[in-house]
Amino acid sequence: MEALTRTQWQFKFFDVSQVKLPDDESSFLSEPGNITCAVSGSESIFFGSADGVVRIISQAFKVVRSFKAHDTGAITHMKQVQGTALLVTIAEDLSNEPVLKVWALDKLEKKTGSPHCQSTLSVHNGRKQFPISAFAALDDLSQLAVGFANGAVTVVRGDLIHDRGARQRTVFESEEPVTGIEFREGNITTLYISTTSRILTLVISGRGQGQPAKSLDDHGCSVGCMAVDKSTRDVVVARNDAVYYYGQHGRGAPYTYEGEKKMITVFKDYVVLVSPPKSNVMPRSNPLRALGMGPADDVFNTSSFTLLNTELRFVAHQEQITSQVKFLIAEWGDLFVLTMDGKIFRYHEKPFAQKLDILYQRNLYVLAINMAQKAGLDSSQQNVILRKYGDYLYQKQDYDTAMQQYLKAIDNTEPSQVIRKFLDTQRIHNLIEYLEELHDHHKATSDHTTLLLNCYAKLKDVEKLEEFIKSPGDDLKFDLDTAISMCRQGGYFDQAAYLARKHGEHEMVVDILIEDSKRYAEALAYIWRLEPEVAYFNLMKYATVLLEQCSKDTTQLFIDYYAGNFRPKKDAIVIPNAPATSGMGMGLGVASSAVQNLAALLPLPYMNTTAVASPPSGESKSTLSQAQVIETSTDEPSPEYEIPKPRTAFSAFVDHAQEFIIFLEACIKSENLREDDKVDLYTTLFEMYLHTASTRKDGERKEWENKARKLVEGNNIPIDTSNVLLLSHLSNFRDGTILVREQQGLHFDIFRSYTAANDTQGAIRALRKYGPEEPALYPAALAYFTSSPDILAEAGDELDAVLKKIDEDGLMAPLQVIQTLSTNGVATMGMIKTYLSTTIERERAEIATNRRTIETFRSDTDAKKAELQNLNSKPVTFQATRCKVCDRPLDLPVVHFMCKHSFHQRCLSLDEDVEDESVECPLCSGQNQTVRAIRKAQVESAERHDLFKDALKRGKDGFAVVSEWFGRGVMGVGTAE
Repeated sequence: MEALTRTQWQFKFFDVSQVKLPDDESSFLSEPGNITCAVSGSESIFFGSADGVVRIISQAFKVVRSFKAHDTGAITHMKQVQGTALLVTIAEDLSNEPVLKVWALDKLEKKTGSPHCQSTLSVHNGRKQFPISAFAALDDLSQLAVGFANGAVTVVRGDLIHDRGARQRTVFESEEPVTGIEFREGNITTLYISTTSRILTLVISGRGQGQPAKSLDDHGCSVGCMAVDKSTRDVVVARNDAVYYYGQHGRGAPYTYEGEKKMITVFKDYVVLVSPPKSNVMPRSNPLRALGMGPADDVFNTSSFTLLNTELRFVAHQEQITSQVKFLIAEWGDLFVLTMDGKIFRYHEKPFAQKLDILYQRNLYVLAINMAQKAGLDSSQQNVILRKYGDYLYQKQDYDTAMQQYLKAIDNTEPSQVIRKFLDTQRIHNLIEYLEELHDHHKATSDHTTLLLNCYAKLKDVEKLEEFIKSPGDDLKFDLDTAISMCRQGGYFDQAAYLARKHGEHEMVVDILIEDSKRYAEALAYIWRLEPEVAYFNLMKYATVLLEQCSKDTTQLFIDYYAGNFRPKKDAIVIPNAPATSGMGMGLGVASSAVQNLAALLPLPYMNTTAVASPPSGESKSTLSQAQVIETSTDEPSPEYEIPKPRTAFSAFVDHAQEFIIFLEACIKSENLREDDKVDLYTTLFEMYLHTASTRKDGERKEWENKARKLVEGNNIPIDTSNVLLLSHLSNFRDGTILVREQQGLHFDIFRSYTAANDTQGAIRALRKYGPEEPALYPAALAYFTSSPDILAEAGDELDAVLKKIDEDGLMAPLQVIQTLSTNGVATMGMIKTYLSTTIERERAEIATNRRTIETFRSDTDAKKAELQNLNSKPVTFQATRCKVCDRPLDLPVVHFMCKHSFHQRCLSLDEDVEDESVECPLCSGQNQTVRAIRKAQVESAERHDLFKDALKRGKDGFAVVSEWFGRGVMGVGTAE
């Protein structure tokens, strides 16, 4: 528990004055027992009296309005809704239930001129006549809580502002009297209840509503000793031993403040306590003490009045008031105290500057700083306090701590005021610390820099001296060219490169790193941080040596630049005291190590060099910083620059074939590639693939040849055909010539090239690839496979596949197949036995099928002829007894059709003059029309000889096509309709 006694850090931060009240209007304040309650809000103070009258006091303490709020009972509780014209009053008459009213002060009744009463409500307490001991309400008046002396709490819910009804419910009952009620709003609305022996919480809306009250503390408080801190929404409870805070998660840290408490409220950052003098404190055994009841109040009794800052733990004001305090009211930025004798005292907080002066007089600078931070003072005002604190510590000869305060206030302090204090040799370390901080804050002048260098020299701190010399922003005191030349001649290459970089001589920096220091990776890292035009110049100048020493990173730099994606590398993140990487190998490790070394050697372009840490003392003198640099990635677009033609970089890759291939491949994939550059890139890459393949063995050779083949595959490859043929011929790359012939549609020539070279597997691949588009390849393949026993053995099952394809597509007649196979005498009957047997079986089955079809057609034709003959020569008997339309018995006149269907003449809807030949059976007319349409189409198609020729070309079986069209009458032979 944090102790806060009455004697620790007590101040007079408030000015006290008695309010001068108008004589004609202040009499009601001095009448004993007249004023029963007081509240403030909306720039006014409201007094409720025992006769039910409400008086509204202005800032001049004049009664601007008074009205009769209640006819009976004394107004014991009020609440003014801040920012509105609403006032809630409660009047009590122990013979009746308390009456609650809501007033609209801005709406006046026409007859009386009094404010309009929005709603009236009787507060229930189970018909038990006990006084109200506590009252609280939400700002929107949607919920009100009333606590009674019998331990009951009633919650009122509803729209009291618009008088739309309200519901009351007793939410809590106890044997102890209720001494305080406060709301805490948030996701849930919680009601804090204090009794004489407990502190409890009750959720009245939101999650957990309906659950019984939860006990927070087994100690209660007296009436008037509970309040709410509106800034934190915590409930503040005053007991005799301490001030307690109750928040969302329970009780917080209490602040010990011994003594009897009679009243508490929260004003700004202070807790206001009213305590009776010890002589007037009741014995603890008095049971009425907790309810504020004791010996009769006397106007001559004094009260102890205290304003307490519990967070910073000091007493802002304390005094003894000659009369007992009746009410505490906060309004217009001041605190007002109404005493029992009718006097009003104003407590006005001193200006912040005066409070600081009080603290300065007592050397309480830490408290002053804390108060300034809590008050939200700007940094310049806080720095004034820090500087005063530093002066105080300096006078006490606490130089180290004083310097810390000066460093914190460095932004608003005149440096000379501090420097003069630490010019003594014994305090030179403090002076160095201050001067270094001046440079870090960019507030140092040339005189400060000179003084700092003299301090380094006096202490012989060579490492810090060199680190400071290499820091950015120093003015040069000597000729640059001479200094650089002397450094190079004397072997101080690091210093020379540093000076050249510092003054923008980028070409000289690269020259020193490559020609003198032989630090190729560092040189490449430096080039990568230059502007595009400068980087390109240096890259082309030293491309050969950089590709030799740092091939991978140099190639990537070429790719980025020629692809239009070059971005100068930006700031690096420097992590002090990280071990430096070593090694000069190729790859990403080189780049990382190079940046490490370069960051320590000289300030990189676009690099925050102030973050580079110097080597720890005790290490050998070196320009390499033990710092780890991690390159940052940015989403900024590439700077605009003219992308050179890729051909300009070809000469740099002499003797670096692999890097050249990587460069060419990346350029081809670039989105910024121009059409006129594609021919050079594709042709050169194709040549490099073939060149690399010629230097490799079987497995790797095949891989590179596949890359070359993929490069020239397709129809839109920007490589001239003659170049492909020439390069393929020079490199003995047969796939290249094949691809050219394939693109030109010379599939038969490709197949013939394989057969001419006796490349059976190549011929099989060509047959499978081009056979579906070029059926003539299958007869040629049949002749090739049977040209020699070795080829036939290598072909294997492919011969059967060729025979099957020829048979399925009818590419050759069986007799032609036999003739082809018998030319060389290589194939045997056993090889074609399956083909012949399948062919013979199929033809036999086809002959049998045709014969059955012929017999079927003949029998159908004979039957049709016999039926026609009978219809023409023999009588027909009609036996139908019902009409096929209406299904009724037939009666004359009746119409019979030769299809054996009979109808009433009336059902056919025929006119008498219609000829019999034009009448058709309704049931058979649809079928007859279909037959006639088919016949008509056959007759018309018989005259379309072009359709006949087209069908003959497309058909596999020409004889079948001729037979079909012969039946249609294409030959001019047909039956009459």
